[in-house]
Amino acid sequence: MRTCKLLLILMCATLFFACQSQTSPQGQEEVKVKKNIGIQLYSLRDDIKKDFDGTIKALGEMGYTEVEAAGYGDGKFYDLSPADYKKAIEDAGMRMVSSHTGGPKMDFKKADKSEAWEWWDQCIAAHKEAGASYVVVPYMRTPEKLDELKLYCDYYNEVGKKCNDAGLRFGYHNHDFEFKKIEDKVMYDFMLENTNPELVFFQMDVYWTVMGGKSPVEYFEKYPGRFEMLHIKDEKELGESGMVGFDAIFKNIKTAGAKHLVVEVERYSYEPKESVKRSLEYLNNASFVEPDYSK
Repeated sequence: MRTCKLLLILMCATLFFACQSQTSPQGQEEVKVKKNIGIQLYSLRDDIKKDFDGTIKALGEMGYTEVEAAGYGDGKFYDLSPADYKKAIEDAGMRMVSSHTGGPKMDFKKADKSEAWEWWDQCIAAHKEAGASYVVVPYMRTPEKLDELKLYCDYYNEVGKKCNDAGLRFGYHNHDFEFKKIEDKVMYDFMLENTNPELVFFQMDVYWTVMGGKSPVEYFEKYPGRFEMLHIKDEKELGESGMVGFDAIFKNIKTAGAKHLVVEVERYSYEPKESVKRSLEYLNNASFVEPDYSK
């Protein structure tokens, strides 16, 4: 009988400590798995101008794990050397995953593109030193004809090969104008169909895709595996507008081929830091968002 009582006490103690390990010190909420979610630094553009180090530190403390720069130029990131920039990001507990860069000015009528390739060589070297895995062009001038757009696609294929040879991936980020037609062909479709999937990926901005009158999920299904990164964005803070069907997007994220999620907040209902914090909390609390898509 005493043996049974002893076993019962041991079982209760084990259960008690097991429960304690799943709760906060106050025992109020379950400990959650930290999700692998990045942030586009344009979201805190004004804060960064005032205090780069403090802003980066705050993002790490919020729980962001990856960073996408929006301030590359002349071999530097936010006026920091690639090594110093990488250190600042890693000291905040995050990693540099990608950046947005406009690229050099291009004159497709000129046969000699040596200046452009020199620019890209420096850009690629800087991104490698900073620890990035991806280089993304965030914008392009809207061509008037498809043959002009084809020149861009051929150019992106060439840049993509240079990036691949250096161990990086090259991609294009959309807004809403890419969903307009040029000569009865949707610009975005033409770009997807005239770039090599092995050389060029697409960083779909899900908000701008919806604003362009298109369904992100339909594009995932039509062009599976082409969207290695996603910009997770809403009208303001994530999930508050009801305009973007995030649950459907995340249910089809493996079809998209997405490995990295990058939050971007361009407009705010609160102070910018509070807005990006709420956006991260939305994803962390969403049951349809898995902890990590990069594996």
